[in-house]
Amino acid sequence: MQLSRSRTLPRQRNRRRRRKGPWRQVSKSACFSFKICCRCPFGQNYRMAQWGAIFSIIAALGGAALLASVHKIDEGHTGVYYRGGALLTTTSSPGFHLMLPFITTYKSVQTTIQTDEVKNVPCGTSGGVMIYFDRIEVVNYLVPSAVFDIVRNFTADYDKALIFNKVHHELNQFCSVHSLQEVYIGLFDQIDENLKLTLQEDLTAMAPGLIIQAVRVTKPNIPESIRRNYELMESEKTKLLISQQTQKVVEKEAETERIKAVIEAEKMAQVAEIKFGQKVMEKETEKTISEIEDRAYLARQRAKADAEFYMSQKAAEANKLKLTPEYMQLMKYKAIASNSKIYFGNDIPSMFVDSAANSIKASAAMDIVGEQMLDLD
Repeated sequence: MQLSRSRTLPRQRNRRRRRKGPWRQVSKSACFSFKICCRCPFGQNYRMAQWGAIFSIIAALGGAALLASVHKIDEGHTGVYYRGGALLTTTSSPGFHLMLPFITTYKSVQTTIQTDEVKNVPCGTSGGVMIYFDRIEVVNYLVPSAVFDIVRNFTADYDKALIFNKVHHELNQFCSVHSLQEVYIGLFDQIDENLKLTLQEDLTAMAPGLIIQAVRVTKPNIPESIRRNYELMESEKTKLLISQQTQKVVEKEAETERIKAVIEAEKMAQVAEIKFGQKVMEKETEKTISEIEDRAYLARQRAKADAEFYMSQKAAEANKLKLTPEYMQLMKYKAIASNSKIYFGNDIPSMFVDSAANSIKASAAMDIVGEQMLDLD
């Protein structure tokens, strides 16, 4: 308890002293106006408000500086920096970066494919007719390594000097040496390619790293009277093309009919040839069969003749072997025996009673008769 009293006694004394001080006789307005006595509670509050305002200002300035120093570069862009209007050599890639606030500024330069549109481009032809191209689109992209050089030479808005102005110039150069017919119809399909090549040649020499990928040119606007004439001409051309196509269709139909007739005739000729070949083959087959049959018949007849010849030959050889005197006598006697004739009269043939000479003659006659009979066999 004594410890607690010793702690509370100085506080009570300080309060008593403050109450006995001279500040009780001074008003609040006088304290602020004359800034008396630093022990005055009104003076202390005033000083604390001043320091709070100072700290708030410093914090606000620091936050603004921080916000001004932090910046972001989007993907597909490259950052370039200026300090006092002068281009710095430093470039930055996509992401968050820091720079000196209120002194350094930056610009984001696109390095991906972009399309620049050049609108309402006037163009005078070699014949003095003024035409207008509503829109010309130039598709291009910038190589990141060439950003610093191109921005230094042509600023961050390089496309105005290198693309927009060049398109006007090159297109007028093209129109000035060609007629309206060539620009509007004849060479219109070559304008975009010619413009692309010409732009790329100049950019390769002036700003290496800026690539022209494609150029698209719309149909130009021409005076109404000329446009109507072109429409009439196109209508006549269309009619001519229709008639030509109709003629081609008729020719193709006639050609088709002719080809069909030729194919049909060739088919019939081939069928007739096949049938003729079939008949020839049938006749040749019949001829071959007849020849085979004739050869077979001839062979049979020849074999039969040879057999008969062989039989006759063998029979002749056998008969020849039979012609012996004894066989002849036998045959003679058989012939006499078979003779049933009887002779009557005074002179009976001396057939058996003649002399030996007569018998020899009779034997010779019988031999001749026997040979003739053998020949007949």
